[in-house]
Amino acid sequence: MNRLIINLDVLRHNIEVIDGWMKEHDAGWTLVTKVLCGHSDTLAALQKIGVRSMADSRLSNLQTIERVNPDFESWYLRLPHMTALPRIVKLADVSLNSEIEIIKALNEEAKKIDKVHRIVIMIELGDLREGILPGTLVDFYQQIFELSHIDVLGIGANLGCLAGAVPNLDQVMQLVLYKELLELKFERPLPMISGGSSSILPLLLEGRIPEQINHFRIGESVFLGSDLVRGGLLKGLRGDAFTLETEIVEIKEKSLTAPSDTLTITPFENLDDTEYEPGQRGYRALVTMGQLDTEMGGLTPVNPAHKIVGASSDVSVIYLGDNPANLKLGDPVTFRPSYGALARLMLGPYIEKVVTPSIDEYSRTLDSSKHVELPPVVTEDIEDKLSTN
Repeated sequence: MNRLIINLDVLRHNIEVIDGWMKEHDAGWTLVTKVLCGHSDTLAALQKIGVRSMADSRLSNLQTIERVNPDFESWYLRLPHMTALPRIVKLADVSLNSEIEIIKALNEEAKKIDKVHRIVIMIELGDLREGILPGTLVDFYQQIFELSHIDVLGIGANLGCLAGAVPNLDQVMQLVLYKELLELKFERPLPMISGGSSSILPLLLEGRIPEQINHFRIGESVFLGSDLVRGGLLKGLRGDAFTLETEIVEIKEKSLTAPSDTLTITPFENLDDTEYEPGQRGYRALVTMGQLDTEMGGLTPVNPAHKIVGASSDVSVIYLGDNPANLKLGDPVTFRPSYGALARLMLGPYIEKVVTPSIDEYSRTLDSSKHVELPPVVTEDIEDKLSTN
């Protein structure tokens, strides 16, 4: 039996800590839930905790969020695509954009249902993912800010998502200057700079983020506690929200090296770079987890004495050292997943997802205790814009 155990108390802790950081900076933030792959029990728990602004890159996931939490602000993180614009306007309150043609088409779709769709203009600052070139910003903004059913919330950027460049102060200061340029040029306020993702949190904690950066899109640091710049955990966050349990189906003392004349024909990457002495032996356990289930290289055994030494499609081999420590058939071996491994586990149909405590138990706990309340990020009244068109 393979189980992914989701600890709601840890998620609540991380959310409360990060929310405290945001309040100190006088900023709003949106919880990026895409790693959950639309898991309804966890999404319902986030609603119980008090989350009211969620972002995802899959429309089907936004639809699930809406079903379990009708009272929420929805952000669509993938750049809008032409074939899905009607669903995007219906399901998302806010989307990130970098193409004028798409924004104009969003405006037409929003007209059909008498809705104002909000957008953030994404600017390319070095991650080489989405974003307009800074030199085109004024002309770009001039073409869209008067669209009848589009409300430009502000500007934003993605940093550290694709190219892997560490966000720096110069990049975030560029966003501040671009905001000031647009406000002076067009004499209208831009209420938001959406400064980035979990990768920017170290700068925030160092007090190096300008106050004008007033919105963040945070996912991995909530779910895994990750410090994406220095590695490990951010101070005050926990990394045990997700625990993978796999079952031992074989345990034996074996040679740690294959015969010297063995050909390398495995279809999967080698996970063990340890050099063993010829004839060296140790205990190995086979567990019911393989490369079809997740990214095995992204799993870290909870017991530091254990090591993943190989994986096929359906089973993996765990080196237990010289002593199996009383482990026996049927016992679990536990792991912490990386972000990539977690996404595969949440998406996989072969993994049981267990929320603990249960939603009912957790609801009773929250009813009797103070809990965080994360309001929607966008509070401006847009009825005036509709009434004038």
